[in-house]
Amino acid sequence: MIISVASGKGGTGKTTVAVNLALSIEGSSIYDCDVEEPNVHLMLRPDITDFEDITLPVPVVDQDVCTRCGQCADFCQFNAIFVGRSGVVIYPEICHSCGGCALVCPVKAITEMPRPIGRLYRGNSKGHQIVYGTLNIGEPIATSVIKAVKAAIHPSEIAIIDAPPGTACPVIESVRGSDYIVLVTEPTPFGLYDLSLAVEVMRGLETPFGVIINKAGIGDDSVREYCNERGIPVLLEIPFERTIAELYSRGTPFVEVLPEWRKRFVDLFERIRQEVSSH
Repeated sequence: MIISVASGKGGTGKTTVAVNLALSIEGSSIYDCDVEEPNVHLMLRPDITDFEDITLPVPVVDQDVCTRCGQCADFCQFNAIFVGRSGVVIYPEICHSCGGCALVCPVKAITEMPRPIGRLYRGNSKGHQIVYGTLNIGEPIATSVIKAVKAAIHPSEIAIIDAPPGTACPVIESVRGSDYIVLVTEPTPFGLYDLSLAVEVMRGLETPFGVIINKAGIGDDSVREYCNERGIPVLLEIPFERTIAELYSRGTPFVEVLPEWRKRFVDLFERIRQEVSSH
């Protein structure tokens, strides 16, 4: 089973929920797909067992063979190729590695070579496998690194995915193929607005989802009312309490200190499993 934990905005406690849920499910693995700023490993401090560079194939033009016909530039939908009088210029940062330019070149002047865009890490912590990726600074496209992280998921395991915040392409790529999606929000006007955006995206994916309200007690009941009106299950409320906040500030998952919360997350997992079975 794959459970993705997402949110419409940053700072709602998405990683906190993902980490505590994973620690409460024996033998589960956690995959941090927030590759622009992964932080699961900061809370779990895994022993890194191996790592590898993530690369993308980018075109290389043999200027001596190239006839400057321009077919490659005409084909490229991302304007990553410029054909001038004296040669061809490739812009690797905006190349999407489709390989089409090499296919349409009539004189076979284009080949491909790997270009590093990030790194994939694997490790273990507290009996759980941790996999996360990092996107190199300056790289604009995160989805390729996210795909590499998700490729490590084994079909028979319980995988918890910590998705990036927001509703853009990295989020879609992270939650795609999940059995269930947990949306973490906070009971504030900003939290409600961004939750509504995330809900519209999830409905388009046709994947069952529910909501966890974090920092419950600091705002009003508008989030719960919104969910009730739309038939969205509120799976859990995590109160705005000093003890939980202090544990988070020290990078300590609160299920390790508050055992009653471990049971609540186990119950949450069982509820998710039942909803997936009935979907």
